[in-house]
Formats: sequence, C-alpha cells, structure tokens
Amino acid sequence: MTTRVRIQVEGIVQGVGFRPFVHRLAVDLGLSGFVGNDATGVLIEVEGGSSALGDFLAGLRSQTPPLATIDAVDVTEVAPECGHGFRIVASHAAGDRRASVTADGATCDDCLAELWDSDNRRYRFPFINCTNCGPRYTITFDIPYDRPSTTMAEFAMCDPCATEYTDPRDRRFHAQPTCCPACGPSLRLVDATGQMINGDPVARTVELLNNGSIVAVKGLGGYHLAALAADERAVAALRARKHREDKPFAVMVADVETARRLAVLDDASTAALSDRRRPIVLLDRRPGIVGLQIVAPSVAPGNRAIGVMLPYTPIHHLLLAATVGPLVMTSGNLSDEPIAFDDDEARSRLHPVADAFLVHDRRIHMRVDDSIVRIHKRRPMIVRRARGYAPEPIRITVAAPRPILAVGAQLKSTFCLVKDSRAIVSPHIGDLESYPTLRSFEEGVRHFELIFGVTPRLVAHDLHPDYLSTAYAVDRAENSGLELVGVQHHHAHIASCLADNREPGPVIGVAFDGTGFGTDGTVWGGEFLIASLTGFERLGHLVPVPMPGAAAAIRQPWRMAAAYLDAAFGSEIPDLAVVARNGLTWDTTTAMARGGVNSPLTSSVGRLFDAVGALLGVRDAIHYEGQVAIELEQRTDVHEVDAYPVTVTGSTVVTVVGADLVRAAAEDLLRGTPRSVIAGRFHNGLVAATVRTCCLLRERTSLSTVALSGGVFQNMLLLERCHAALSEAGFRVLTHSRIPPNDGGISFGQAVVAAARDL
Repeated sequence: MTTRVRIQVEGIVQGVGFRPFVHRLAVDLGLSGFVGNDATGVLIEVEGGSSALGDFLAGLRSQTPPLATIDAVDVTEVAPECGHGFRIVASHAAGDRRASVTADGATCDDCLAELWDSDNRRYRFPFINCTNCGPRYTITFDIPYDRPSTTMAEFAMCDPCATEYTDPRDRRFHAQPTCCPACGPSLRLVDATGQMINGDPVARTVELLNNGSIVAVKGLGGYHLAALAADERAVAALRARKHREDKPFAVMVADVETARRLAVLDDASTAALSDRRRPIVLLDRRPGIVGLQIVAPSVAPGNRAIGVMLPYTPIHHLLLAATVGPLVMTSGNLSDEPIAFDDDEARSRLHPVADAFLVHDRRIHMRVDDSIVRIHKRRPMIVRRARGYAPEPIRITVAAPRPILAVGAQLKSTFCLVKDSRAIVSPHIGDLESYPTLRSFEEGVRHFELIFGVTPRLVAHDLHPDYLSTAYAVDRAENSGLELVGVQHHHAHIASCLADNREPGPVIGVAFDGTGFGTDGTVWGGEFLIASLTGFERLGHLVPVPMPGAAAAIRQPWRMAAAYLDAAFGSEIPDLAVVARNGLTWDTTTAMARGGVNSPLTSSVGRLFDAVGALLGVRDAIHYEGQVAIELEQRTDVHEVDAYPVTVTGSTVVTVVGADLVRAAAEDLLRGTPRSVIAGRFHNGLVAATVRTCCLLRERTSLSTVALSGGVFQNMLLLERCHAALSEAGFRVLTHSRIPPNDGGISFGQAVVAAARDL
C-alpha cells in the first residue's frame, strides 16, 4: 500500500541545494512525486511505502546540505496519484512569502580543488561556485530563488553548464549562479580613469600590489581597498587617501598557518576564521618580531589586537596565492560612508584612493560589508553582522501578532523586520549621519519588505528625536498609517540580549555604552535596569556629570576629563598634564559645565572611559567613535589585580560614583604609578562597582540573572572580568553571540520589544 504526503519545509532552504538533495534522497528510496520552491520555502509531494517514507522524512532532517537550516517541517497526508519518477518542478511565487534568502557563502573545498586543477575547465576561474558556496543574497532581487530572480540571469548558460545544471548527480544541479569561463562573468583591470590595463587581470593586479599600489577589488557585496599589508608606505598612503587616521585595518591572509604567525589562535578562533561565513576575527597579536614582519605598523597602530580573515571568493584566493604577503582588505568607502558596490559609483567615490580597479561584470544587487566577530567564552560574539550572516532570520520566542519594522539607532545602523516569530536583521549599514548612508538604509528597507513579503503595521524606533532613523519612522507612520512604538535605547540593548539568548526576563540588565536618550531627557549610558521584553525600570546608574560642549565632548574627550575632575576635586584640581595641554580653554569649559550651558548631563560609561583615557594621555581628540576606550583597553596591564574603590549607594535607586575612579586615577598618576597599572585598576574598580550594584539589586528584587549589553562590552577585558566576577558572586550571566552588543543590535531589540508589547 502506498501513501502520499505533502511536506512544506521552512527555513534556509532556497539557494542551498535543497531541491537537488530532496531529489536524490527520493530517487534513492524509490519514491515518486516532486519538489519545488515556493513563497514559503520548499514544497514536496512524495509517494511510496510507509518504510521508505519514514526513511525519507528522517533523511530530510539528518542529511541536509551544508548551507541549509530547517526551521519547520509540516507533513500532511494527501490522496495517492500512483505516478512514476520524482522531478523538480517550476517554482511557484504566489502565496504568503516566508522563504529565507540565503547568505553568501565562502568558496567550498570542492570548488577550490577545481580552481587549482589545471585539467579542470574552471581552472583559475574567478567565479567558480556550486550548490554549496558562492553568491546568494547579494545577487538576489526576488524570490523564489531561481536564476531569473538573480543578476546571473544576464549570463546564459553554455551547454556544459546546462548539462551540469540539469543532472541530479552533479554538484551543480540547480545551482543558480553556476557558470564557467565560456558563459560566466569576466574580470578586467582598469586604471583610475577607467582605461583598460592590458594583460591577465589577476597577474597585473598582483604586480601592482607587490609594487605598493592600492587597488579597489570588487568582491561579493561591494568593493575592498587592497594594499600589501607589509608595505608601510602603501598602508600609510591608504590611510591618508581614505581619511582613516587611526582605526585599524583588517588583514586577509592566505591560510590559517599564516594567521597563526600573526595572531594567537585557539580552537574556537580557528573555527571562526574557517567558518563558511568567513568573518573578520579580532585576535590578539602574536608577540615578537614575526608579526611585525608580516604587517606594517600602520595596519593597526597601538593595538594589541588585529582583525584577520581568510579568502572567501575565488578572486581572493587567486590574489593571495600570488602576492608576497597578506593584504589589507578594508571596506571600499571613505570614512563614514557605506561600502561602494555599484561600478560607476565605486569609480566616482574611490578614484581619489585607488590606483586601479579590479572589476567584473556580475552585478551586485545588494551591498553587504564584511562581518566582524570576537571570541568570548569559546564562542563567537558578533560585533558587526553582515556578509555570511545576514539576512538569515533569527527565531524569537514571541510571535508578533502584526508585522513590524524596527529602524534601529543612529550609529552602526541596522533595521529589522519581524513577521510571526522570524526576525530578519539587515546587514550593517553604517552611521546614519550622511545622505549616502540614509539612502542605503531606505533602499535596504524597500528591498527587504519586497523579498520577504513584509508589510509592516508597526514601526519601532529610538526615543532620540534627532536620530535620522527616528525621523524616518515618523515619516513612514505619517505617510503609511503605521503605528509608532518608541523603545528606550538601553531597554532595546537588554531586550536584544534577552532575545539573543531566547530569554523572556525579567533580569538585571547592565547597559553600558556611549550615548542613549533617557526617559528623563538626560544622556544615559551607565544603566542598571530591571528589564523584560515588555518593559523596564531604571534602578541604578552612574552619577550624572555634565558633557561640556555636548557633542563636542564626544569628539574631544579632554572635556569629559574636565567635567569628571571638577566633580572629583572641585576647585582644587591638581596640576595634571591634561589640564596643561588644554589650558587655554579649560576654565571656560569647566565654567560651562558648572553652569549647565550646552552641557547635558550624562551617566555614560563610555564618557567615563573618555575622561580616564584623556587623563592618562591616551588622546584628547578622537578620529572614530569609541577610540579612547579602545586604546585605553589596549594600554591596560592585564595582570593588575588591585581595584579603585567606588562609592555605591542608594535605597530607591542605586548610584555609582564614577568620579571616585577618576580621582583615584589622578592621584595615582601624580604618584608616578605607571599608566598601564592605573588603567588596570580603573577597569577592576568598574567591575567591582558593577558586581556590587547587581548584588544590591538582587537583594531588592530576588533576580539572579544579569544581562550584559551595550557597546562598552566590546571591551573584552571588561566583559570577561564582569562575567567572571558576576558568576563568582552567584549570578547567571547572559551575553551576546548572534547579535552585536553595540548599536548594531538596537533594531533587533526594538523589534522584540514591539512584538512583546503587541500581544
């Protein structure tokens, strides 16, 4: 007796070889029926004996292709048709769109073997790919995922590629981007004016790089600016032309062994480097001269860590195999702009930077930058979620009654769509402080709403009235009738951490960052919240101090040193170098702070780091967000165990006196204590104050779970010591892994709050 079942599969099942896998599984088991893509995912009808059907359903979950992820399998018995054979049918686009668009994947081992096989027809072909690797999200403009819905539709398959595409036994069976030298995209090398440079494009690019040139290289989701990492002159020129004075560059190395010569690797970091997503992994540098020989000092000046990634496209493999060392591979943009991905736009924006352009004619539909991760507790913690991760959906524990758009914050912008229990977070966009970035944000929202079939009914936003994302939300609400949901910045941080860990709360939420608009109109950033997904109560914070000059105090951290030293010493500020360096405007700045003139109050831990960093001479002005805090961490003596005492008081609301840390640091500095030791004692004092505050809140609320979130917790020294000290004090500690702790996770937090409140 035969049985026929209809199976609806949801998840990451399009663009990953799922239909060919189903076809092979059914044929091997002697089953009949069909498989096809639809708006929900993959639809299967399969018919046969009960034993074979059982094996089929078991294999459907246990033998999935490498890039596939199954979220749900719905099985319904239907009437038998007594047909013969199993086939792949045409895609069906109608219906409720629930299909996921697959993230781009790094070149797989099988394709790499072909790339270096001189007898293979794809030998050294820069666009080699198969069902298990290659472009997906960046070339897709609609679903279901089929070649006509990608930019590969512009390339007609040759007969050999078409044969592979239609052969169920072939690795490229229904691989939509498949191509070869006869029918696929092609490379060309042009100079900054667009004139063709003759010769083999890869060989000539390698020649330019080895001779100190800067080359814009078109990749999966946009352009990189590449330079030989060991060439100090080339790296310094790249910094000057890109207007990126100090922020570290990422380095692409040929293999794990080269990475090991440059940085300290363990099993977890090696696995992260080699993951199919191929993120940039922030690693501790290997001490000694070897690393200095591999990369120039200007790659990551004054930084104990370095960002390392492995090649993830055939073009990268070809370049790294021939250059004389690792390459700086930094985003193809000028500072604070989105990554360039359109060819004409790239030449227009990057010609002042690049000496040449290695380009190809496979169109990129959606830009996406490189992802960045760090290793915490032997697992990756995403710092920037982009290529390889986005736009894979994240399942949340709260099913949203109505579709939601969450627009995020101002810095490290992302947006998030929620439909039912799926949250789809956009790739990292950048800082919403310029028209090009805002345009990229708006284009991304339109694209996501189209391909994921989401028509928002709610739009969640930050409370800050001057954020461009907030203005966008208000405009969408006014013009489209959406319901506005305001979510406080630090509540969004903690909600993001909760949802990242699939926890509902309530918890003690510790939100440390640079800036967030508080419900009292002040600038928050050193917050202790009792928070769940639906709401929060602020039960602790740093004692607020003025930000003299408002935004100027962020750009010039010495201003925060002035405010904190005034809070610590009053009119008896001792003779300190930071005062002398800024003597012409010090008294005016202090008077401004005391009088509350253009000096909003802030409880921000980020601003506290600024004050201590400026006090210790790290720098008085910054070139990128969070620079002083990052550099202070790098200059810290990690072996220091002493901690500065901090006053933690309060009956209704607990307050932490950050000025105590500044006073102790200043007194140690006057005693001649090494700055690295002072930085260590400052970190330890902040950790101790954090634990003490959480203990007081546990006594009051009986909560024993702490969630750590906010950009300050990208400081691994602070994160690891807080985690360890809280655990030792008997707390269960939640940290981020799938979603960044910084403002890149705000949209996700806003979305889950809006979903929970809408129940």
